[in-house]
Amino acid sequence: MRRSLLLFVSPLVLLGGCAGVARGPQQAEAAPPPAESAYGMFLAGQGALNDGRSQEAARFFDAARGQPGADQVISEKAFTAALLAGDIPRAATLAPTGDEASEAAKRLGALVRGVEAMAEDQGKVAVAELTSESIAFPHKSAAALLAPWAAAQAGDLEGSLARPQVRGDKLVDYFGGIGRGLLFERAKRYDEAETDLKAAAAGETPSEIAVLAYGGFLERRGRRLEAVALYTAALGDGQSEAVAVAKARAAAGKAAPAAPTLREGAAQAMLAPTVTMIAAKQHQIALAYLRLLLRLDPKRDEAWVMVGDIMQAGGDTDSARQAYARPRPGSPEYIDAQGKLAWTYEQADDHVTALRIAQAAASSGAADARLTLADLLRANERYAESVTLMDELIKEAPAPDWRLYFGRAVSLEKLGRWSEAETDLQAALKLRPEEPELLNYLGYSWIDRGVRLPEALAMVEKAVAANPRSGAMVDSLGWAYFRLGDYKQAVEKLEQAVELEAGDPEVNDHLGDAYWKVGRRDEALFQWRRVLTLKPDDKIRLRAQAKLASPLGPEGPSALLAGD
Repeated sequence: MRRSLLLFVSPLVLLGGCAGVARGPQQAEAAPPPAESAYGMFLAGQGALNDGRSQEAARFFDAARGQPGADQVISEKAFTAALLAGDIPRAATLAPTGDEASEAAKRLGALVRGVEAMAEDQGKVAVAELTSESIAFPHKSAAALLAPWAAAQAGDLEGSLARPQVRGDKLVDYFGGIGRGLLFERAKRYDEAETDLKAAAAGETPSEIAVLAYGGFLERRGRRLEAVALYTAALGDGQSEAVAVAKARAAAGKAAPAAPTLREGAAQAMLAPTVTMIAAKQHQIALAYLRLLLRLDPKRDEAWVMVGDIMQAGGDTDSARQAYARPRPGSPEYIDAQGKLAWTYEQADDHVTALRIAQAAASSGAADARLTLADLLRANERYAESVTLMDELIKEAPAPDWRLYFGRAVSLEKLGRWSEAETDLQAALKLRPEEPELLNYLGYSWIDRGVRLPEALAMVEKAVAANPRSGAMVDSLGWAYFRLGDYKQAVEKLEQAVELEAGDPEVNDHLGDAYWKVGRRDEALFQWRRVLTLKPDDKIRLRAQAKLASPLGPEGPSALLAGD
C-alpha cells in the first residue's frame, strides 16, 4: 500500500504514555458542573486532568479542597493541575509538605517553590529549597543545575561558581559546565568563562546550547570571526535554525546577543532535564519542567513549541494552538511553530485556516515554511501548485535532499505523470537507500503496475523488516505476493495488514481479492462490503462496487477500473 506522504518534518513530537497529559482523539466537550461534594469535584477534576485540560482540572480540584471530606489526595491533585496549567505561583502555594504528603509530591513541590522564589527574585529562599534534602530523584539534576543561578541571585559569588555535581550524572556535569561558564562571564572572570564554554563546545557533536553559549561569548568579547567559524563548523552535517541565525548575525557584524540574565540562565539550565524527561517518555514531568522554565523566561520560544507538541500529542488542540502561537516573528522557532499551528487546523479539517497560516509563513521566503505549504497543498489535492513549489525548493536547495524529491514525486504521481514521479523516487532512493517509506512507496508503485516485481518484493521486504508494525508496508508485501501469484502468502500477509490497519479501505480491498483467489468467496464479499463503509476514495469505491456486482469478482469489470 502506498501511503501519500503529506509531510516530511512531522508537525508533532510523537509522544506516548502521557499519564495525566493525554487526551482522546477528539476535543472533549466542556465538562458538566460537578456534584456539590469533594468527591464529585474530585472526579470532575480527575477527568479533566486525564483529558489534558489542566486549567479546568485546577479549578475543580481547588473547589474540592474547600469542601467537607477533602483529603491529602485532593490537595496533591490541585497542586499537580496548577503546575501543569502553568500557574506556578498557585502551584508553589499548594506544594505539599508534611508527613501525610507523598514523597513524590514533596520532591516536586520543593523544586516548584525554588523556581517560584527565583521568579520573585528571592535568591536565598530559592537556594534553601533547591539544595534541601527534600529534592531527590528524579528532580535532583534539575535542582543541581538551577542552584548556582539561585546562589548568584542571592549574592553568593562563590556558591554560584561552584560546579554543580550529582554523582554519575553526566548531564549535570556537561550542562553545569556551560552554566558555570556563563556565570564566570557574569563575574567578569573571562579566562575561566572561556575554559568552560570552549570545553562544552568542543568535540564532534557539541550541543546547540553549548555552541550558542560559546559563540555568544565570543561575539560579546569582540571575536566575531571566531564566532562565525564556530557556527560554521556546527552547521557542518546538520541544520540548526538557531545556529544559522547566529551565524548570519555574526557574519553581518550585528550587535552581539546579550548575556543571559539570572532568570534566563536558570531557564536555559532547565532545558536539558526537560529533554531528558521527554526522551524517557516522562511527559508529565517534562510538561511540569517546561512550565517552570517558562515561569523564569516566558520568551523561551523553543519551550513553547515543546509545550505545544506535548499538548497536541495528547489531543488538547486548543492548548497546543495557544503554545504554538507564542513564538515571536523573527525568532528561530517562529516558522516551525507556525507550521505546526497550521497542521493542527488541517487535522481538524479546517483546510482554509491551515492554508492561510501556511501561506502567511511562506511569504517570508523561508524554505521550511514553503515546504510546509507544499505539503498542505498536496494534502488538499492541489498537486500542481505543490509541484511548482517543490520545483523551486529543489532548485534552491544547497544540496540534494531526498525529502524534496519524494514530495514532488507524490504530487507528480497524483497528476498522472508517473514517469517523472518514478525518476524522482529513484533519485530520492539513491540519496537515502535504506529509507523505509521510500522503499515502500516505490516498491508498491511497481507492484501495483505489475512491473519489476522481484525487485519490488525485495524493497518492500526491507521496508517491513524496518517497520513490522506498519499496516501500509505489510499490505505492500501482501500485494506483492498477490501479483506474483502466491495467493496463500498474500492472504497471510494481508490478514496481518488488516489487523494493523483495520480501518483502511485499500487494505480491506486487497484482502478481499486475495480471499477470492483462494476460494474464500463469502469472506471476499464481506471485505468488499466493508470497504464501502470505510470512506474510500472514488477509485477504490467504484472498484469494490464492481466486484460486488459481478460474479467474476476481481476478474470482472473491476479489473478494468484497476488498470489491470
